[in-house]
Amino acid sequence: MGDDDEHNSSSDGGRKEVDIYPLSCYYFGSKEAIVFKDETVSDRITRMKSNYAAYGLRTSVEAVLLVELFKHPHLLLLQLNNSIFKLPDIDGLRRKLSNKLSPSRDGNETEWEVGECLGMWWRHDFETLLCPYLPPTVEKPKECTKLFLVRLPESRKFFVPENLKMLAVPLSQVHENHKVRGSNYKL
Repeated sequence: MGDDDEHNSSSDGGRKEVDIYPLSCYYFGSKEAIVFKDETVSDRITRMKSNYAAYGLRTSVEAVLLVELFKHPHLLLLQLNNSIFKLPDIDGLRRKLSNKLSPSRDGNETEWEVGECLGMWWRHDFETLLCPYLPPTVEKPKECTKLFLVRLPESRKFFVPENLKMLAVPLSQVHENHKVRGSNYKL
C-alpha cells in the first residue's frame, strides 16, 4: 500500500494519495501511565460547563493514524478502560501526539507530519456524543473537534502509556461499530 511513489499528478484534479505502511514497520513500547483530568463522565461535563462559561466554544483536535494490516487499511486507536477509545490546531495536535506516543514527555523524536483536515465534529450541548455536522438550529455550539490526517513515516517508535492500549482497527469496522468499541474514538 505504500509502494506507489507518485503523490500528486497534475491530471488528478489535486487529489492526494497517502502512503500507508505495514503495522510490522512500527515498534510499540510502553511508558509510564498518564493522568487524565477527569475520572468520570460527569466530572468531564462539569469541567466542560465551567470552561464554556469562562472561555466560550472549545476547539479540540484529533488525529487519524493509518497503517496496513492484512492488505487492508487500519486505524490506530488508543483504548482506555476497555471501553473508551481515544483517536488524538496543528501545533496542539503535534504536542498531543508527542505527549501520548513519544518515548519521553519532551517528545523530541521526529516531527509529526500533520496533513489535511478531514472533517469537523460538533458538540451542540454538554452531552457526550459529537455530531459530524452542526444542526442549523444550534446557535452556540459547545465544542468543535477537528480531525487531521497524520502521515506516518515508513517506520516509527510509538510509546503507549501503561494505562492505555493501542489497537489497529480495520476501517470497515469503524463505521457504526459503537456497540463493540463505544462511540468515542480519540487520540
